[in-house]
Amino acid sequence: MRPLIVLLLAIPLAACDSKPASSPQGGVPAESVGTVDIASRGKEMPAIPFTAPQGGPATLSQFRGKPLMVNLWATWCAPCVAEMPTLDGLAKREGDRVRLIVVSQDLEGAKVVTPFFKAKGFTTLQPYLDQQNVLMQALRTETLPTTVFYDAKGKEQWRVLGAMDWNGDRAKKLIDDALNPPTAATTS
Repeated sequence: MRPLIVLLLAIPLAACDSKPASSPQGGVPAESVGTVDIASRGKEMPAIPFTAPQGGPATLSQFRGKPLMVNLWATWCAPCVAEMPTLDGLAKREGDRVRLIVVSQDLEGAKVVTPFFKAKGFTTLQPYLDQQNVLMQALRTETLPTTVFYDAKGKEQWRVLGAMDWNGDRAKKLIDDALNPPTAATTS
């Protein structure tokens, strides 16, 4: 099974350049702006278990009731690493409005993720783990990073394939539009 998982991860390796060009601000490179995909809008969040920061089981459905952003990433993925500080800023800025979880797809799990989090000094993010990459499979993505936004009912609104500056105007608009969808009266 491990060789199959490693083979499946070879595809995202192509999407995850190991040496991103740096941006003038030192964050997510300008050319690493993710692609917004709405093809799965309305799809129910998967009920796949992964590992919570304290080591117990977690599922996406436990977060239902509040909008949720799920970011799949890995320590070996340079665009993912570049994006993480902006995700930490987003989590801090949004507070109770949106729940944000980052789920590592590293096969080595806490062995590599714990030191990474300690070195980066994130103030808001917590390290969730998915060593078997079941979320990548359930979400049918081959790209890291992938970020999926679910509404409070657990329905997908959009996903971003690739890195994004989550503190930028484009990300703020995506989130605000998802939290404040147009009503029938404003669209007619």
